[in-house]
Amino acid sequence: MALELYLDLFSQPCRSVYIFAKKNNIPFEFKKVSLLEGEQYGEEYGKINMIRKAPAIRDGDFCLAESIAIMQYLAQKFKTPDFWYPTDLQQRARVNEYLSWQHMAIRMHGSKIFWLRLMIPKILGVEVPQDKMDAAVEDLNGSLKLIEEKFIQDRPFIAGEQISLADLVAIVEIMQPVGAGLDVFEGRPRLSAWRDRVQAAIGKELFDDAHQGILAAQEMVKTMDGSKLQIFKPKIMKLFL
Repeated sequence: MALELYLDLFSQPCRSVYIFAKKNNIPFEFKKVSLLEGEQYGEEYGKINMIRKAPAIRDGDFCLAESIAIMQYLAQKFKTPDFWYPTDLQQRARVNEYLSWQHMAIRMHGSKIFWLRLMIPKILGVEVPQDKMDAAVEDLNGSLKLIEEKFIQDRPFIAGEQISLADLVAIVEIMQPVGAGLDVFEGRPRLSAWRDRVQAAIGKELFDDAHQGILAAQEMVKTMDGSKLQIFKPKIMKLFL
């Protein structure tokens, strides 16, 4: 049985797994899971991932959730180039440091901007209070500053001279608020130069392929059927407002 990747490229973690697998020529069958339509709550998907999130993989009889665990599994099983998840103790520690930090920082803040600027007002029809938006932007700016000053510093990449899982995860997270129309790179030359290096290391064609959906989100919401999200509205409002 071929390796199966259960993905929705609207999701940052899914894009990380997708890019990593594609870049390393890991053969897989793409299984689309529409998170906005609630397909993660279906009976069949529950057999793959009881956590009810994406991404997930099925490798024969082995199923695994959580993007970081998935990429580490793929890196070791398929013996991908060492720079992705270095064997050097201190370089790997740098990668792990970022991967441990990002969940409740840049990923959370980027997602919040995406929902507050785009999905909640355009799809759910709820006006977002300005103080909520201002606070979300402030939180995002704080995380972006840490990425520049703590994680990148004067290095080409987070762990040193070559791209790693940390850079891959970071760039897809940063692109989430960009999809909502917020230019996070303006006035940040260090972050912009790092982005260019990461895109070059991934390859422009693959980078654009993975991000085409999120970067078209502002147009997509104009024709999206918001009725399917109404069942999630209380949860969304509690989470983001």
